[in-house]
Amino acid sequence: MTLKAAFIGLGAMGEPMAGHLKQHGLLHAVANRTHAKAEALAHALGVTAPTLDELAAQCDVIALCVTADADVLNTVDALAPQVKPGTIVIDHSTVAPDTAKQAAARLAAVNAHFLDAPVSGGVEGAKNGKLSIMVGGDAAVLERARPVLEAYALRITHLGDVGAGQATKAINQVLVAGIAQAVCEGLALGEALGLDPERLIPTLGAGAAGNWFLEKRGATMLNNQFSVGFKLALLHKDLGIVRGIAEKAGTSRVVIEQSLADYAELMQQGHGDDDISGLIRLKRPHV
Repeated sequence: MTLKAAFIGLGAMGEPMAGHLKQHGLLHAVANRTHAKAEALAHALGVTAPTLDELAAQCDVIALCVTADADVLNTVDALAPQVKPGTIVIDHSTVAPDTAKQAAARLAAVNAHFLDAPVSGGVEGAKNGKLSIMVGGDAAVLERARPVLEAYALRITHLGDVGAGQATKAINQVLVAGIAQAVCEGLALGEALGLDPERLIPTLGAGAAGNWFLEKRGATMLNNQFSVGFKLALLHKDLGIVRGIAEKAGTSRVVIEQSLADYAELMQQGHGDDDISGLIRLKRPHV
């Protein structure tokens, strides 16, 4: 039986992910906080944009990609009264592991399932259907939901029980923040020293300093193009969650705290919609 899937949250990541579901013959419905956006995409893809009650009653798998912990819980609460027994809700948002556990408990009370499945790979990964998905939840439920995830994933990894996906995403965001700190600081130095970026970036990328962020964002940030990827205000939000996790675990928070301070400063300057490579603004010489 072909799964009937829905996608809730049609932002920079969610819209292309929904498109991949349509291409795989799985998408039945879409929804968004701004209903007009859902209606427009539904029309473009030839699917419906029902109310959450209707969507819950119609679909077997419901994926969501929303902004904050409260959004996840509010969406789950809106779906729960009408979901069919056995329905799988997959959350691709970045939230706290405890939020994932709360959502799972609320759905278990109505005989539905929950997978916390945050993603990595950026807007490019969503558009190209090559996201890395880190999943927490029951392994058998994941296998049932796998056709939906495979529509937009390059890699799907089961990390453990509910919450394990979000715990892994927390680590991912520390690494993302730390790499951004190093690349932005290094390239600002290269810029100040007058090095040719067309030779500098490939040279660095071919050695031990090579990484995804340098490859994808090095040239754009040196050209002051900051609208190509993940918004820095969203990384700031994520790192606020990660700070709490690290405090509880008792681990070092040097990268987390520095990045929170830097991105807060950029947001205060009006750059919250820049992608995270906008950090180079703070690394350049102060005139």
